[in-house]
Amino acid sequence: MPTAAQRLARARALESMVRDIAREEILPRYLKSARNRKADGSLFTEADVESQRRFTDALPQLMPGPVLGEEMSAEEQARLWSEGQRGLWCIDPIDGTTNFANGIPFFAVSIAYLVDHEPRFGVVYNPITDESFYAAKGAGAFLNGTELPLRGGASQLKDAVAGVDFKRISHHLGDELAVRPPYYSQRNFGSSALEWCFVAAGRLDVYLHGGQMLWDYAAGQLILSESGGQAIALDGGTLMAGPAVKRGVIAAASPALFAEWRAWLQAHS
Repeated sequence: MPTAAQRLARARALESMVRDIAREEILPRYLKSARNRKADGSLFTEADVESQRRFTDALPQLMPGPVLGEEMSAEEQARLWSEGQRGLWCIDPIDGTTNFANGIPFFAVSIAYLVDHEPRFGVVYNPITDESFYAAKGAGAFLNGTELPLRGGASQLKDAVAGVDFKRISHHLGDELAVRPPYYSQRNFGSSALEWCFVAAGRLDVYLHGGQMLWDYAAGQLILSESGGQAIALDGGTLMAGPAVKRGVIAAASPALFAEWRAWLQAHS
């Protein structure tokens, strides 16, 4: 079994690969790629397709295992999840495609390597800001080599800055948060993977999203956990439930703040 140091070395090797492919396949298409729609109505661009193709070819050379990506059919995703228990790459070539397609410089490549369906190391990289968040199980989380978190953040919910995606939570909970917010202020940026990392860095204190897929959080939740944060599915279940399950998620930068945030949500849902 690999040591924490070996996993961290692999995370850094992955980081280097992600930077290279993002610079070659994503950045040259920024502000140039036309938007297209998948069968479910979500957006994709040529940059999503071409970067996923490059990662699908390159990642098994770093670690063995199939590559499960967002830009695949549901049937293919389910098959790879079933076959990949001993090693599986989970990737979102561009998390925040709407931002990318509209020229908003807040999107990221998100990649995690899973064993027994649990993330062992991962990277979230914003090619516009050149910010690379990465982590390895048992070895900590980092931003461009600096250990996370970057700052202490709020110690009480009333002082917290929250990341909240209102459009995917219930109307009742949304009304409660809008009328009687328990936190100091709220933000929503349009890239789930980067929002997880912002909690890990201390830029956000708590987080709520009503519907994320596996590739939205596989890397981000590991980065948060390794930074000392805590997360769970909104219904109390496990996050790593497979590619077919859309999960509501709650998270916080510290266990104490997580307990307060979760208790408030349970009381007002």
